[in-house]
Amino acid sequence: MTALLLNKLSDTECRKLCHAVVDGVCGRKQPQREDYSAICSLDEWLDLNKFLSRLFCLAAGGHSSDEEVLAALSETKHKDILLSVLKARRQELTHALLDKTTSISSAVLTDFDWQLKLALSSDKISSLQTPLLSLSLDVREKGVLRPVTMEMTREELNTLITSLEAANKVVLQLK
Repeated sequence: MTALLLNKLSDTECRKLCHAVVDGVCGRKQPQREDYSAICSLDEWLDLNKFLSRLFCLAAGGHSSDEEVLAALSETKHKDILLSVLKARRQELTHALLDKTTSISSAVLTDFDWQLKLALSSDKISSLQTPLLSLSLDVREKGVLRPVTMEMTREELNTLITSLEAANKVVLQLK
């Protein structure tokens, strides 16, 4: 039923709507109801917008084949347009969906930098000769970028690497 609403649109309007829906999924300006008020009612508009958003998200996020997408669009004459928009913007959609998924966490690592230093001496010991790793993390928490800096000895670095490897194993087991 919802796919049939697309048949009311011209090819140009359908292409414009599909790109606007993808823009909305990617966090930019969504399509405006006023532009399509002559074609469909409010309920139909909401259903159509939801249908297209879900179609593009499932196709890009689930890596659906062209045949699977075409099967879902069997009722509409604009299936080639929908498929071409999906092909053109699949990578952008996938990236936007991954960003939404990773932003579920309260803190997200956005960037990191590291430096290796050699501490030659300290105020207590005249000859130290200890390698130190300086690790700078940029963490985005609730929209605010917060820098985190730490300095680690070789033993602390080994402990961190072991912890990260264990966490990675757990994540791989969950997949």
